Amino acid sequence: MSIDTQTPPATAAGKIAELNDRFRRSLSNDPASLSLGKKLITSGVRALGVFAVVDIAERVVAFDHFPEGDDPYGEHDFGAFDYEDRRIFWKIDYYDRASFGTAEEFGSADPADPAKTMRVLTVMLADEY
Repeated sequence: MSIDTQTPPATAAGKIAELNDRFRRSLSNDPASLSLGKKLITSGVRALGVFAVVDIAERVVAFDHFPEGDDPYGEHDFGAFDYEDRRIFWKIDYYDRASFGTAEEFGSADPADPAKTMRVLTVMLADEY
């Protein structure tokens, strides 16, 4: 058994970043973008109150700063920012669409293919990571 250690081509990373940005920026009136995945907000963020949740969600939607240290593969799948006195992280994980929601979920073998990949965006306090 050999393990493929090649990095994905730039075109794959670009496609993944495009899909991640589209999904992250999607609103409830865009069913095509919403079909790319599920969005979660942790209990720690929810405990900050409804106004904070709305502000934080708006910042995640508008996020556009992807330094190399946070985004080494250029996929736009992680972000961090300060909200008042708290550090907020958001991240996107990729699951195999066929296994999603089963007792045996698997990572997606091809995050550039939305037919095969269920994205899960999680917004959390940094200390919940």
